Amino acid sequence: MIEPLLQLIERSQTFFVAAHEGPDGDAIGSTLALTNALREMGKDVVAYNRDRAPLEFEFLPGYETVVNQIDDSQIFDVGFVLDSGDLERAGGWIRERCQKLVNIDHHPYSENFGDIYYVDTQACATGVLIYRLLQAAGHPISKDVATCIYTSILSDSGSFRYSNANPEAFQVAGEMVGLGVDPWSIASGLYESQEFVRLRLLALALPTLRVSECGLYASIAVSLEMYEQADANSEATDRFINYPRSIRGVEVAIFFRQTNAHSFKVGFRSKGNVDVGALARAMNGGGHHNAAGATVDGTLDSVQGWVFDRVSELLAELP
Repeated sequence: MIEPLLQLIERSQTFFVAAHEGPDGDAIGSTLALTNALREMGKDVVAYNRDRAPLEFEFLPGYETVVNQIDDSQIFDVGFVLDSGDLERAGGWIRERCQKLVNIDHHPYSENFGDIYYVDTQACATGVLIYRLLQAAGHPISKDVATCIYTSILSDSGSFRYSNANPEAFQVAGEMVGLGVDPWSIASGLYESQEFVRLRLLALALPTLRVSECGLYASIAVSLEMYEQADANSEATDRFINYPRSIRGVEVAIFFRQTNAHSFKVGFRSKGNVDVGALARAMNGGGHHNAAGATVDGTLDSVQGWVFDRVSELLAELP
């Protein structure tokens, strides 16, 4: 699948690179890894995310070039949609603006929306797929590109703590360090450069922490009222789900994030024994075995009650 990609890059000049909304480290890291590499090849590239790049990633080379709007008249030779399980999460209009569309992803059940579909669920991060592409192209990986690839791996593997931290993750990350990436600098940028507003919101969210009677699942919630009190928005909630996930014995962590007066985005994280991706898909959401999400309408109490029942059913099926 890589050879057609290489030919497409070789014969094209204008590129559009996007990833899913609410971008995490893999979405932004892979976006900027590919963007920087294409620019080094002399290509014209627009890096895009409908939610902009969160401030916590400002240390990434090229961060300042990520836009969240483009001119209505712009048409691109090639559009890359990265790390997005379906096109709508990146922007359904992208197809009309790109003569060729490429889907690069590592999530199971990723929608086959591209002219070229390069999906490998064994890859720990989409950033690894960008690494493979550049290797096949014979393009020397610069320190800027290496920094973005390393960040995507570090972020999506939970700092090499999750089950997707496979040998390739360590091999590619080690190679990036060999190219001059400073692990401490990136870890500091990701985890020790928090905005005060995030901690203010966290202080309001932590009292909502709930642990089930069985101790196998736990949750945390953020409401619109909390956003207002903390003068924050959804960008400040990244990794909140790790707090219930970190509790001893918890198999499934759940994050309820209110999006409007009648709906919540429900995020799931599994420690491996429960397929939360299947659960989310049954709720018309998406994701993979250990990380998934969906939107549920209702009040917090009604949404929590319904979701807790579904999670309890899954846990009851465990051997």
